Amino acid sequence: MIPKKIHYCWFGRNPLPELAVRCIESWKKYCPDYEIIEWNEDNYDINKISYVKEAYQARKWAFVTDYVRLDVVNQYGGIYLDTDVELLKSLDPLLKYKSFFGMEEGKFIATGLGFGAEKGTKILKEMLNQYKGRHYCIKSNIYNFIGCPYYNTIAAFQFGFRMDIDEIQYLSECCIFPPEYFAPMNFNGEMNITSNTYSIHHYAASWKEKEKKNKLGKIYDDYQKSGISNFAEYFFFKIKQKIEIKKVLKKYEEEKQRYQGG
Repeated sequence: MIPKKIHYCWFGRNPLPELAVRCIESWKKYCPDYEIIEWNEDNYDINKISYVKEAYQARKWAFVTDYVRLDVVNQYGGIYLDTDVELLKSLDPLLKYKSFFGMEEGKFIATGLGFGAEKGTKILKEMLNQYKGRHYCIKSNIYNFIGCPYYNTIAAFQFGFRMDIDEIQYLSECCIFPPEYFAPMNFNGEMNITSNTYSIHHYAASWKEKEKKNKLGKIYDDYQKSGISNFAEYFFFKIKQKIEIKKVLKKYEEEKQRYQGG
């Protein structure tokens, strides 16, 4: 049985924004007897693996959290929630599962939506293994911006997960829920709340920038932020970055073909 613990991460030593405060209040409202634990630089070893250390040095807190949330739930058991997840009802009915996860729009498993597990489950260990030997800083000024849904989904394929099923999937040691349970709001902000919905993920991730500028403007801003001295060097840097990203996407497609033939 999953213990009554809610874990969340807050790295960077900045004050919690108003949305996070409101979301945490909803956790207390619907799960009043749960222990709520914040993980940060003071109680988690950010040097534990290269991926986390490099993401932290780059101040990419969301990518730090991608690994940390898996690690702490694997060690202690409980439920993880992003700080922009608002609860709509109690999580008690989910405690009976050995582990549970949710799919987002696009049918990827996304642990940022919220997930829970007993400590030491096989699927969590496999999700952690996806980061073994992996780097966030691939080369100087070349970063791995592949999000956790790809790594989480690659791991889940090995336990029978299928992306072409729109119903709850009861696998060997985990239960995977379709988007209406934990991701009723799509990336365009459209909401589809049903009687099955436990929470809303507001998609306030710190690494996403709002679409306010045209494409050329965004390219120039990215170049300015890169710290690279000339645009020609920056151009080749982007090519190298895309090559590294394609390697991970290729691995995802290979695993998808291997385990579900599509």
